[in-house]
Amino acid sequence: MTARPTLVTAEAPAISMGAAERWQLRLRLVGSFVVLSLGALVMLLVAIPTAGQARRLYAEVIGRAIGRGVLRVWGIGLVLRGTLPDPRRQVVYVSNHSSTIDIFALIALGLPRTRYFLSGFLRRFVPIGVIGYLIRIVWTVPQEYPAERTRIFQRADAVLRRTGDSVYLSPEGRRVTSGEIGPFNKGAFHLATSLRAPIVPLYFRIPRAVNPGRGYAARPGTVEVHVLPAIETADWRIEDVPHNRDRVRERYVRVHHELRDGDPRP
Repeated sequence: MTARPTLVTAEAPAISMGAAERWQLRLRLVGSFVVLSLGALVMLLVAIPTAGQARRLYAEVIGRAIGRGVLRVWGIGLVLRGTLPDPRRQVVYVSNHSSTIDIFALIALGLPRTRYFLSGFLRRFVPIGVIGYLIRIVWTVPQEYPAERTRIFQRADAVLRRTGDSVYLSPEGRRVTSGEIGPFNKGAFHLATSLRAPIVPLYFRIPRAVNPGRGYAARPGTVEVHVLPAIETADWRIEDVPHNRDRVRERYVRVHHELRDGDPRP
């Protein structure tokens, strides 16, 4: 069911914008803020009569609409290539992370029964903070705070064991805009090993002409999310986490280079 993509995420080229394009960028930024703010308000209004307990409704219906609304503001279409796993099975989703677009594409997927690890930095944006609180995002801290990261992962592990929910993490941690797959952190693989939950790799394909990298100047186009074959973890051991992390990263590197080698360069 999957289709072979013809373009791979890479460093977005420098874009020289005229006055009209600068105004268009401002309008799209305002439009994104409006979508996020209205979405957060709707989610909050729905949360009141549901006593904040309808997390899946907030994430999979309202959150999905918010993500797709932001993408629509920027003229970006979203295509899912492949089939998501049975929602009744707990899995650990991971993906590459090369763009500001990723978070909106991810939420727009409406992954069933899934919680998300995202950077605590994003809480500074009030609408995202409200949305994150209601859909129970696990806010992370930088690698420079290992003790706090350990506590965050331990609490998340306990919640996931209790609920049976799936979870999403980006092993790269930060946006990598070099055009390559960045180093992987160990957190996702510790969690998958502890839960004995399969890892489902997602590959975000964002065309070079669309990708704003760490910025916001995205161009219209199509983002594809490819669901790669699941990786079973039932026989994984904690002491093997670094090795397994590297094996998963090698799979991403292989896919990345196979696709890039067939990519016509601008």
